[in-house]
Amino acid sequence: MSIQQQLERAERLCEQRGVRFTPTRRHVFSLLAGQKGAVSAYELLDRLRELEPNAKPPTVYRALDFLLAQGFVHKVESLNAFLFCDHFAEHHPMQLLICTQCGDVIELHDQAINRAFEHQAEQHGFAITSQSIEAHGRCRRCRSETADS
Repeated sequence: MSIQQQLERAERLCEQRGVRFTPTRRHVFSLLAGQKGAVSAYELLDRLRELEPNAKPPTVYRALDFLLAQGFVHKVESLNAFLFCDHFAEHHPMQLLICTQCGDVIELHDQAINRAFEHQAEQHGFAITSQSIEAHGRCRRCRSETADS
């Protein structure tokens, strides 16, 4: 799906939810949608300044908070970075595979992992309010490049 199609989908959702999709939020959304992998807030700020020269860190953080709340992006906690979510129209479990060599981030949506994790939490009397499952390693491409050398 193109960035424009993703943007139109997000606009419709915001309208349905009764929330404002401001120009700055649209810009940050588009920047993330065009990004392969995770990106830090300061990298986003540098790119946003090309569109909004007066943008400051709080501008990006407020936009990111909104995009997170709407489910349009995920926070990659261990990298302190953000990842665009192609599946933002639906609530879904999320697990991340993060390549320590190239930085690629693969988003998984495995209900079985999610159920097992929730079950373990319940077994320990723990109520999950927020969840981030991240695994670090090397992706297929980086592993094959190492094997080829």
